[in-house]
Amino acid sequence: MKLQSALRLIYPPQCLTCGAAVEDDLSLCGACWRETHFIQGLTCKTCGLPLPGTDRGTDIQCDDCMTIARPWHRGAAAMLYRGKGRDIVLRLKHGDRTDLARPAAHWMVRVAPPLDADTVVVPVPLHWLRRVKRRYNQSALLAKVVAETLGVTYLPDPLLRQRMTDTLDGKSRDSRFAALDGAIIPHPKRGTQLTGRSVLLVDDVMTSGATLAACAEACVTAGARQVDVLVLARVTKDD
Repeated sequence: MKLQSALRLIYPPQCLTCGAAVEDDLSLCGACWRETHFIQGLTCKTCGLPLPGTDRGTDIQCDDCMTIARPWHRGAAAMLYRGKGRDIVLRLKHGDRTDLARPAAHWMVRVAPPLDADTVVVPVPLHWLRRVKRRYNQSALLAKVVAETLGVTYLPDPLLRQRMTDTLDGKSRDSRFAALDGAIIPHPKRGTQLTGRSVLLVDDVMTSGATLAACAEACVTAGARQVDVLVLARVTKDD
């Protein structure tokens, strides 16, 4: 305890995003918290999009999920992809801020759908070339902490991204789905780990849902009994 107190004097806790002094490690200051749009209230049961109205405990879907066939059952997101939420995602994804994975995963766990006892947590895979360039898969970092916190099994690589796709930023919804067609498959050796299991897919951001759809379809191909999705941030049409 004396060593911990001494370290706190030398390295006092700082806000995850702006560096301001805070009381606890791995937390946000008041100003940054207000700029982080955590999702609360009524949401689409399938993709986690916040919806107008009051949450009365009944399942409801957004317009997109009523018109697009989603190959997963339930979905949730911790925050909107705007303000400090966008900043956190970009720092984790491109800024080598791997320390953000733990608090971010804890925020995700708060909104995670109910899980079966045999659920396995699976990250959205990166192509190996992108993995080498980035040095880590941010979705895998999140998925590992999510699994540890929920007390379920983490599987790092039952899915394989066999083709590297161009960046999806700025592409239309149809273009995103077309780009992911056939890009993600069950791993030839480890895909059987999903057979008969419930799967919780984890990613950092959901925009159109094309990447998660490709992963969910691969899970179903591998024999998964059910697939749910959980993301850190959700893009809306206003973002």
